Amino acid sequence: MGVVYAIDLIGTFAFAISGALVAKREDFDIFGVIIIAFVTAVGGGMLRDILINAYPINWIGDLNYIWVILMAVVVMYLFKSKIASLSKTMFLFDTVGISVFTILGLQKGLSFHLPPIVALIMGMVSAVFGGVLRDVLTREVPLIFKKEIYASACLLGGVVYLILQKLKIDSNLQFIISAAVTFTVRFVAVKYRLQLPKIDKDIFGN
Repeated sequence: MGVVYAIDLIGTFAFAISGALVAKREDFDIFGVIIIAFVTAVGGGMLRDILINAYPINWIGDLNYIWVILMAVVVMYLFKSKIASLSKTMFLFDTVGISVFTILGLQKGLSFHLPPIVALIMGMVSAVFGGVLRDVLTREVPLIFKKEIYASACLLGGVVYLILQKLKIDSNLQFIISAAVTFTVRFVAVKYRLQLPKIDKDIFGN
């Protein structure tokens, strides 16, 4: 198993846990929990693959993604009593997920010879749109439509990756540093309640 593939499965597991926790909070039945976990884990990557015409779509071509998602649901149920704070745990797994999937999506975009800026957007799509689908299905306002620093953290991590690639840094180090930047920006923003300004009030003062 390659390092990138292993990281991909870890990101899938993290996002599946995140989705399962949301579904549990909403008191969904087991089928609903699996669906939300699945959509959260592979929704962004699936949309990315459709947009760049990459077939077979990630989880269709590799059943390990499905097994990882099912394992995440089982783990969530087995250890739900051990979870001290549902919101903090969900935030942790969600942040790990976007950090990993941003770079994986960016890498896949570059492997399809997309312009760097388009590949960067594909990285963001991979990272956040699983969460968007999760929030829509659970009747929440997606985070990317709020002032919270979420998608912008993904974009910043992706920019760092492109810069490191230009500098010809070791590929594994590129991944680790860039994912760490996304994770750190998102973590610090939530911890200190940093937000993006609203156009109508914060910028123009109207």
